[in-house]
Amino acid sequence: MATKSKLGKLKIKWVVSDIACTRDMRQTVRGLGLRELHQVVEREDTPAIRGMVHKIRHLVEVIP
Repeated sequence: MATKSKLGKLKIKWVVSDIACTRDMRQTVRGLGLRELHQVVEREDTPAIRGMVHKIRHLVEVIP
């Protein structure tokens, strides 16, 4: 039986509206699970999640 390695977590907070953003940026915000402004979600620290955060880095902040 293989054991899962413990991955870190990222807390991501949506701080800027996506009104003037492109459709793919809006879909990235939704893909992270963010539904409303100032909402905080916790996601596993994976390369895919980091890439999504990087794409919309001007809309979100990562909380330590």
